[in-house]
Amino acid sequence: MKAVVFAAGLGVLLSLLATPVLIRYLTHRQFGQFIRQDGPASHHVKRGTPTMGGVVIILAAVLAWLGGNLLVGRAPSASSILVVYLMVGLGLVGFLDDAIKISRERSLGLRARWKFLGQGVVGISFGILALQFPDGRGVTPASTAISFLRDTKLDLAIWGPAIGLILFVVWSNLLITAWSNAVNLTDGLDGLASGTAVIFFVAYILINLWQINQACGTPGAGSTCYEVRDPWDLAILAGAIAGACLGFLWWNASPAKIFMGDTGSLAIGGAIAGMTIVTRTELLGVIVGGLFVLVVASSVLQIGYFKISGGKRLFKMAPLHHHFELMGWGEVTIVTRFWIIAAMFTGLGVGIFYAEWVASL
Repeated sequence: MKAVVFAAGLGVLLSLLATPVLIRYLTHRQFGQFIRQDGPASHHVKRGTPTMGGVVIILAAVLAWLGGNLLVGRAPSASSILVVYLMVGLGLVGFLDDAIKISRERSLGLRARWKFLGQGVVGISFGILALQFPDGRGVTPASTAISFLRDTKLDLAIWGPAIGLILFVVWSNLLITAWSNAVNLTDGLDGLASGTAVIFFVAYILINLWQINQACGTPGAGSTCYEVRDPWDLAILAGAIAGACLGFLWWNASPAKIFMGDTGSLAIGGAIAGMTIVTRTELLGVIVGGLFVLVVASSVLQIGYFKISGGKRLFKMAPLHHHFELMGWGEVTIVTRFWIIAAMFTGLGVGIFYAEWVASL
């Protein structure tokens, strides 16, 4: 437990201290955010605010994760290394996207096909590697079974290992793309995405800590055990990411001194996807991260309704938080209430996770 607390604390400290340094550097170089012309009018004053703050989140999280493992004298596990690989890889794609926006002075960066290609390269390699590296019990970081609270009986390898690998890569990339874009869409108001990410990863600290005590092969775990490879190291990583996001939130809260940019949103989305996959809680993550799902769903519904109705809109503007802005809600009010909704979804997810174990005793 001390490694988790240390990693979280170090993540907060590193992010809290490094972010103003990055702000000064970006301001000096005039690397600022460009705002969509069709967005809410209140956002135009944010033009020029430093972006690419996700660089700090990634560095702080990685260093804090390494520090937590160093504290207890253990090497990072395969599961956590894969999640970090996914987070850093997608963060690099986002960094390129942000760099193009800044260099070409526009609100759009990488073309969609190049962005999806970059996400695909990282995601496919993650999917393949996640089924490798068995431990002493033969447990790999991920499995070909679709998971909810643990692996279900719906196994993608039912038609053989080769088909199972292909289907798992497709499934994992669907999750990776969905989560990275969900966080990206949520990052539309000061502090909304970073604060919601803190809530999500705190929940996964608890989930991983519970899996440590109830992992299959652990004395007394019983028939309701969790077939996971590295819950201990994943708890440290979840703490490090939560801490890094919390430290960044100090500077990202309204009025934001810096934005995380696609660098941060894609990295956080990748970390969320990776965490749910290697903890065997892929579908539970949809509940725990329900606010992210709600935001992306609002955009999907807006587009679908617009096409079906012949040009009518379901919301004043999508994603959902912009709808409330146009209704006259203040930015801080929206963010605070959305954090409350995020906490409710997270509480529901963690409650289901715990209740299932209690009910099966």
